[in-house]
Amino acid sequence: MDNVRNRLLKNLETITNVEYDKNRFEQELIYYLEKLDISEEKLRLRSHLNYFLETIKSTENNGKKLGFITQEIGREINTIGSKANDADMQRLVVAMKDESEKLKEQLANVL
Repeated sequence: MDNVRNRLLKNLETITNVEYDKNRFEQELIYYLEKLDISEEKLRLRSHLNYFLETIKSTENNGKKLGFITQEIGREINTIGSKANDADMQRLVVAMKDESEKLKEQLANVL
């Protein structure tokens, strides 16, 4: 967060003869940082993954349920990817998408 704030302040300093409302700047900064926050998505993804593992361990026939859970996992990965503002995070998202696709293929073979 501090990196974004410092970068924006530095860019503002390069603009000469422009006055800005510091309170408004802080509000906009908070709004921007909230858009980049993926903590909720990580929490939901972890929950979906745990639910998937619980469902696999069940003795019931849960093929379709596993498919639905996998869809939810994919949605969270996509949301994280759309918020990712970092090359390393993008690489992780691509790796997660790849693994998610493998999981879908394996489920399709079982069903």
